[in-house]
Amino acid sequence: MSDRRAVRPGEPSTPRLERVDPGGEAGVSAVWRVRGLREARSVLRARHATTQAGFTAEKIPQRLKLHPILVSDGPLHDEQRRKVARFLAPKVVEERYRELMDECAARLVGAARGEGRCELDELALLYTVEVTAEVVGLTESSVPRMARRLVSFFNQPPFDITRADLGRTNRQWAAAAKNGLVPVLRFWWSDVRPAVRARRTAPRADIISHLIEEGYSDVDILVECVTYGTAGMVTTREFIVMAAWHLLSDEALLERYLAAEEVERLAILHEIIRLEPVVGHLYRRVQKEIPFEGSAGQAGSGKESQGGELESPAAEVAPDEPMSLSAQPGDLLDVCIRSANADEDVVGPDPLSLCPGRELPPGVNAAGLAFGDGEHKCPGQPLAMLESDVLLRQVLALRPTIEQEPDLGWDDLIEGYTLRGLTLRLPGSTRARD
Repeated sequence: MSDRRAVRPGEPSTPRLERVDPGGEAGVSAVWRVRGLREARSVLRARHATTQAGFTAEKIPQRLKLHPILVSDGPLHDEQRRKVARFLAPKVVEERYRELMDECAARLVGAARGEGRCELDELALLYTVEVTAEVVGLTESSVPRMARRLVSFFNQPPFDITRADLGRTNRQWAAAAKNGLVPVLRFWWSDVRPAVRARRTAPRADIISHLIEEGYSDVDILVECVTYGTAGMVTTREFIVMAAWHLLSDEALLERYLAAEEVERLAILHEIIRLEPVVGHLYRRVQKEIPFEGSAGQAGSGKESQGGELESPAAEVAPDEPMSLSAQPGDLLDVCIRSANADEDVVGPDPLSLCPGRELPPGVNAAGLAFGDGEHKCPGQPLAMLESDVLLRQVLALRPTIEQEPDLGWDDLIEGYTLRGLTLRLPGSTRARD
């Protein structure tokens, strides 16, 4: 039995480790599909042995003085994380941003209640953008308009990160440039530029003020704001909708959530995001040899066709034969988060069931690898989870009913799901009874 809603058609969950031959395409190395949680965690913790390859990181111009924290590597990344940690530490999130979250959620939910219904993804968009804007320092412009500008970044042609040209045609590359450049310029002029000007005059306790202090150029600050704005908005927005969908579909779990103290509520949310990680794949480029160690039946190999499917089945290994393989410099590592988070050997029986409070081995995050691991682990986990809990608690306390189920889609840039159109009927207004 599976409680998972975000299931991508045709996406395999086995074997635990698989080497895919690119079939001789120029400029493309072998691709390793890493689906076991232990194997995935070891890859993500291979400190300075890999570089970021996801989120089109390898296509970002090298002439930037400072790469954004999401895609930088090595000592630069370590230093960036150390300095930014003071804005996202659990205690700071609690003391500095909870009041903002409570006020923003109450205002937006109150307005939705007056209407009698809401599309939760739209409400969650405004909420997450407003909270993220405060953390980053993008507070000199309209939140609804900034939200639309941030959303427009994702209007991009599809791509295949395992291919040297991303599998795009010249026309698609032209569309990607146009659809990317115009929103970035609008975002700079309307949101980032006025925020930078204000912080140069009167610095605050936010990320833009920190970047100015560190000597970042306007271009560097813009790229960081795009990174924080989109990452802080899109993933949390999708998770809020997914969590509400699960809770409203399980009356017992909903009652448990609403009656629980914060610690238990967060445990429920961590189990939901373990089951439904928003980002389904993380990619790393190997810089130093990475050995894999395991047992028989965990590895396979095949040749990838033009369409990305394996032409030959995974190779079988004798039952007691030890396995020792290594990823070589230049290889691409595809860390399959959805598969890893459902690894029965680590998360226990019924890995595709929603079981808050499941026992996990020491050192395994309650969210699995939903926030990554190692040097690129998402520093915003405390912010995202508290942010989600605050809004969900206020929405669900109204005892809404689902008027329309959401449409499930997929986004290539974040390798994750999108949920649109979850419409809730909210009791307590005359319009809701019309």
